[in-house]
Amino acid sequence: MSLLSRIAAVGGLALVVSLAACGGSQDGPPGPLTMHFDDMYIAAIPLDQKQAVVQSQNDWNLARMENAKAEADFNESTTQLSVVHNDQKATKLAVDSALSNKKAADASADTNRVSQATKDLHTAEDLAKAADERVKYIDVYRDYLRLVQRYAQENMYWREAQYELAKSKLGRSNNIAPKGVEFDTFPKQEADRGRRTGSAKSRVESGRERAQGARENWRRAQETADRENGHNTNFPDPMAKSASR
Repeated sequence: MSLLSRIAAVGGLALVVSLAACGGSQDGPPGPLTMHFDDMYIAAIPLDQKQAVVQSQNDWNLARMENAKAEADFNESTTQLSVVHNDQKATKLAVDSALSNKKAADASADTNRVSQATKDLHTAEDLAKAADERVKYIDVYRDYLRLVQRYAQENMYWREAQYELAKSKLGRSNNIAPKGVEFDTFPKQEADRGRRTGSAKSRVESGRERAQGARENWRRAQETADRENGHNTNFPDPMAKSASR
């Protein structure tokens, strides 16, 4: 290895170590806030001066509940994906059985039997195609929920940053200056978390569009299969409510 190559390799390693020490890039999951303004410093301030603090605290509490819901929804999607994979396997077995019946019918030279076996095979194949599209849909939907969960995490920390900023502003306006507290860091912290939240929200929108596209592909395939099968199915559709709005 040449000297320049060794220098480049060492430099790249140093960059990786540096990013790891700083918590990684912005694409990594959010971590806890680094700056907090202790509630005790503003405890004695009259309540009529704390409207902004109270509102930001309420927003933070709501964001925490939304984060818990997003996490629960994502965990539930793991079960949904397992179920649709099992359904997919069943349709593939049905195709194999229909193929065997078709071969037997062809060998019998019974035209009625051949006609029915051909129809059954076509129906089984359409049901299998619908099952494949359903797996794709739930898989993409799960990716969308992962983005929702990430946005909920980012938003939760952003709301907390707003709460910490509101407390620091109230303390500063009342000439409360705890040792070691740098007031200028709170606006920067809030702005950084706000940018991260905005970026995460934009990814949610694009993820939702992809999931809706996968949903429509599945619905078309399922409608075709249901017509061939002679009856409608009633599979769970996690995005049905949002699609009807």
